[in-house]
Amino acid sequence: MRWKMLVAAVFGTVVLQGAGPAPAAEPVKLRIGFVVPGADTPFLVLKPDLAKYDGKTYTLDPIHFAGTPPMITALAGGELDIAPLAYSSFALAVVNAGMSDLRIISDNFQDGAPGYYSIEYMVLKDSPIKKIEDLKGKAVASNVEGSAVDMAIRAMVAKHGLRPGRDVTFVEVGFPNMKAELLEKKVDLISAVRPFSADPELRAKARTLFDQRQAIGRSEMIINVAKAGFLTAHRTAVVDFLEDELRAQHWFLDPANHDAAVKLLADYSKHPVAAFQSWAFTKGDFYHDPNGLPDLTALQSNIDLQHKLGFVKASLDVKKYADLALVKEAAARLK
Repeated sequence: MRWKMLVAAVFGTVVLQGAGPAPAAEPVKLRIGFVVPGADTPFLVLKPDLAKYDGKTYTLDPIHFAGTPPMITALAGGELDIAPLAYSSFALAVVNAGMSDLRIISDNFQDGAPGYYSIEYMVLKDSPIKKIEDLKGKAVASNVEGSAVDMAIRAMVAKHGLRPGRDVTFVEVGFPNMKAELLEKKVDLISAVRPFSADPELRAKARTLFDQRQAIGRSEMIINVAKAGFLTAHRTAVVDFLEDELRAQHWFLDPANHDAAVKLLADYSKHPVAAFQSWAFTKGDFYHDPNGLPDLTALQSNIDLQHKLGFVKASLDVKKYADLALVKEAAARLK
């Protein structure tokens, strides 16, 4: 019996030694959407050397979209893992599209925070449009129907007694083409977001009729979301990504790095440094929570208004769709 046990033990040792070390797990590919460089684009895309875990637990695959609504389809079809959805798109996805498995994992940026930038809606300086009511019978440009930028215009005109789509015509125009559409008088009002609203020619020839803060108050403009199942399956990779992203965000928002940060953004977006120097990564820019925590109170208010105006079938309790444990863990690692 002892002889048999000894043979078995030796055999087992040989088998284990022959097997060698277990192969390391492949990094998780994180497909993440974005619309505007310098706004919702991950900071890591601009400065990947700040990533501690990229190539180890995850690899980043940024994918460009014209607006946030198309990301809903991509998420539903499994073609996107993390999406920076506008508050309006998030509600449409959960309420209208029935995607109850979406979870809010972090803040991307907020509009209208005290002391920070708010999206502008601009008309020509010589335009006869002086007040919101003057938009009756006019054409306004938004990037994509159902986006937060689009919803703010609809909310504003509705508050002033105009019926979106009937009293005011909506035209879909990409952000880079907004200025040309306005200057050529193809539309009467445009949605001017950073960095396009800082264009010197636009500011010389146009004026702001209202901003998004006036239309809907403070907004949790863009939130990063993912499916609950994906978060469960790849929690480690997502937390590592959020840690890296927060580290990069802190670097970009540090005044000591301003000139270098602006140069990286200019190079990536293929615009001159002067287009960003005066406002990017300052209080002239959108607000980013330093710990990546979304303002759920503002988000609830945004979605309640969206429902009140009839843009979604029902409101929802945003706290039930938030899983902030991941970003809190990521932020704690940096302290």
